[in-house]
Amino acid sequence: MTEELHGKKVAILATDGVERVELEEPRGALHGAGAETELVSLHTGQINARQMDIDPAGTFPVDKQVADAAVRDYDALLLPGGTMNPDQLRTDPDAVRFAREFMEAGKPVATICHGPWTLAEAGTLSGRRLTSWPSIRTDLRNAGAEVVDEEVVVDGRLISSRGPHDLPAFCNAVVREFTGALQPA
Repeated sequence: MTEELHGKKVAILATDGVERVELEEPRGALHGAGAETELVSLHTGQINARQMDIDPAGTFPVDKQVADAAVRDYDALLLPGGTMNPDQLRTDPDAVRFAREFMEAGKPVATICHGPWTLAEAGTLSGRRLTSWPSIRTDLRNAGAEVVDEEVVVDGRLISSRGPHDLPAFCNAVVREFTGALQPA
């Protein structure tokens, strides 16, 4: 186990319908690098995960409700996908505010699959370069982003990836970029 992110705290913003592997694998990579993570959601209790958006895939315990979460308490943000998860997040004012404040603070943000929908709703993608699941790329372009079809895209402190098939490269990039962004100058 490496410790390059020891002492750093990462918020994972997700709700019911999150794609299980898109939460679980990056969280495991972050833990492996020494980071602490907290699952921030729309409600308390647990969130229901999915596999390939359709099949139930267990639950994750929620650490904090987004309405009670403050960006200042975290060093970075992870936005996993699944179709239902970000579709709900982007309609919740507290979730949109939380994502917007991360981007405005210049803190590292990593997003995969449909995760960028929340950033589009937050109005933070104009002039940014990123990738996503193919079906939301028009939405991201309409939000002012340059959208490309690449395994992982790093644009400043924004890291994005297309979907579950890119998780190995995404997890490596998340740890590498969060580490670089969060080291003392």
